[in-house]
Amino acid sequence: SRLRVLIAFSLLLLDGQAQVLLQQDQPSITRKRSKTANFECKVEGIDNFQAAYIHWYRHIPTRAPERLLYIASSAQITYEEESYKNKYYSSKRDKNICTFSVNNVHEDDEGTYYCAYW
Repeated sequence: SRLRVLIAFSLLLLDGQAQVLLQQDQPSITRKRSKTANFECKVEGIDNFQAAYIHWYRHIPTRAPERLLYIASSAQITYEEESYKNKYYSSKRDKNICTFSVNNVHEDDEGTYYCAYW
């Protein structure tokens, strides 16, 4: 069985002036059960990316979007639930890439995953 995960991109205006663009290039990811799905979020328009708070959400069509975690630096990840520590992971690399992983993929992990900045 395979899991199909959709991803989206976000555009945010800060104070009506500065434009921040978060872009996820892969429209979907399909993984075999028990494998890991990896996402990348390319961030533009944030001066101090390594200190910026990047949030990761999952949306299932019949439910409200759920924040899974947010990351300030690679050493500072805050999970919404303690049990998410074994399931999800995020890190930052280069000057503007935030990565997100879903470990041990199963059917109930299907949904739309997206990054956000606020």
